[in-house]
Amino acid sequence: MKVRVNRAGEAAGTGGFPSASELAALRAWYAGLPARAAVAQYLGQSRATGQSSRAMLGDIRQRLASFARARHRDDLASLMEHPAVERVERARAVANAIEKLRNIPVPKPLVTDMVDRWLPGRAARALKHAGIQTLADLTVRVPRLRRWWATIPGLGVRSARQIEEFFASYPALTERARALIVVACTETSPWENLVVPRQVDGSQGTFRAPQATCTLSAGNDYEAVRAWLSLQDSIATERAYRKEAERLMLWAILDRGKALSSLTTEDAIAYRAFLRRPSPRERWIGPARPRTSSDWRPFQGPLAPRSMAYALSVIGAMYRWLIEQRYVLANPFAGVKVKRTSRATAFDASRGFTEHEWTLIRSTADGIEWIGGWSEEGAQRLRFVLDFWYATGLRPSEMVDARLGAIEHDVQGDDWLNVVGKGSKHGKVALPLLARGALDQYLAQRRLPVTRTRWDPKIALVPGMEEDATGITTSRLWAVMRRFFQHAAQALKAVSPSTSEKLLRATPHWMRHTHATHALARGVELTTVRDNLRHASVATTSVYLHTDEIKRARQLGEAFPARHHA
Repeated sequence: MKVRVNRAGEAAGTGGFPSASELAALRAWYAGLPARAAVAQYLGQSRATGQSSRAMLGDIRQRLASFARARHRDDLASLMEHPAVERVERARAVANAIEKLRNIPVPKPLVTDMVDRWLPGRAARALKHAGIQTLADLTVRVPRLRRWWATIPGLGVRSARQIEEFFASYPALTERARALIVVACTETSPWENLVVPRQVDGSQGTFRAPQATCTLSAGNDYEAVRAWLSLQDSIATERAYRKEAERLMLWAILDRGKALSSLTTEDAIAYRAFLRRPSPRERWIGPARPRTSSDWRPFQGPLAPRSMAYALSVIGAMYRWLIEQRYVLANPFAGVKVKRTSRATAFDASRGFTEHEWTLIRSTADGIEWIGGWSEEGAQRLRFVLDFWYATGLRPSEMVDARLGAIEHDVQGDDWLNVVGKGSKHGKVALPLLARGALDQYLAQRRLPVTRTRWDPKIALVPGMEEDATGITTSRLWAVMRRFFQHAAQALKAVSPSTSEKLLRATPHWMRHTHATHALARGVELTTVRDNLRHASVATTSVYLHTDEIKRARQLGEAFPARHHA
């Protein structure tokens, strides 16, 4: 087979971007030179192919158009496809288009691209008719079923093989698509893993304010919400607010197919109903898991009215701030409230441990390094955390932030721990003998001074394992407690199945619930427990009085037993 060679020794007519000689001939033709003269002057011996001059120039234009379409620049391709009589008027536009094409890199597919941008027309039409619009939609189908194409009418084996070869050429595409929560029908990911289409990321939100008047540089809803969260001084507050904003954003994208900045008041009312019963359950609800776990879910169950009210108040505050920054024009949650019940919501007794359950759980921690595979250092830290936390009722964030320098000894001889709690409020927590004894023992085990005057105030009460002066993070503490709860659940499975079941659902915050419940059951005054937990109202603390109701029901049951019939 003969190959045409131009005067510069370059292969010609083999596809791809035209050679310099071919482009020179084309420019001469656009400048007004007759086709025969332009080809003779710049392409010379290429006439040996037998093509007419006009056909050769048409072939160059067609290759430029194909080159443009291969790089998804249909606008530039259309400039090359015009009647020959319009060549002089089109000359400047075509010259600019050629320069742009010369520097355009080879495009790479994105998970958000429509299927017809990369796949043959017939296959793309069959896919779209089956509801598969984007490459992400298609990617999660291909690797999951052996004969995945059999359920798609109009898509045959040949087209399926072409599609599989396409994805094999871009292996990173599959991994990114699996993180695209928009197409996962039963999977939900934390928002830091989101890769969402432009249509729902908020960059084109329905109620976005003009960019010129906005005080934020955020280009989408995620960036705007992150800016709002960064204002929070307390890590615990930022985490709590993030949870509510994340839930709403996931719901907006997954259930409504909308950006946060496109939600209407009707959407807000629907979200309130959703909080009462998140569904489908498999997508939204699951046990507490780290954010890196594939089993992570936004909810652990339906929200109580009080939790719903809190969620809506946080969301409302977020929208009000976004309005103040002129990022959005309206707050769809304005006026959307939760009906309050006439009496305080009863505390869920299943979110804490009874006296008997706690005795079993604490006993399991003794000698855990011998029977549970824990290191001696890790077992010592675990036992300290259990005793100190149970005796003080701290919040998880307060537990990890505690330092020796925050402990004070008053003139009455009592010990206190100064903390920064919810809303960055300062307070202090009493350290009973159980807490002080556990601390002294643990300091000795860590080979640190027990005498107060020799303390390093920066030493964390709960250290990391690498270095004693380095504190533990909340997520790491969660992991430690989760590991212990699972170990204890297995150990107590035969002894107390109900305790074992509760341990599988337990979170670190249950330590606070258990502390309050046991303190009230042992006769500690309600106001004392309120002050130690730093509740704003005694009504909040009173929810832990459920043990009194249990005691009352049991005692009256014993006083008035059922009648025995002869």
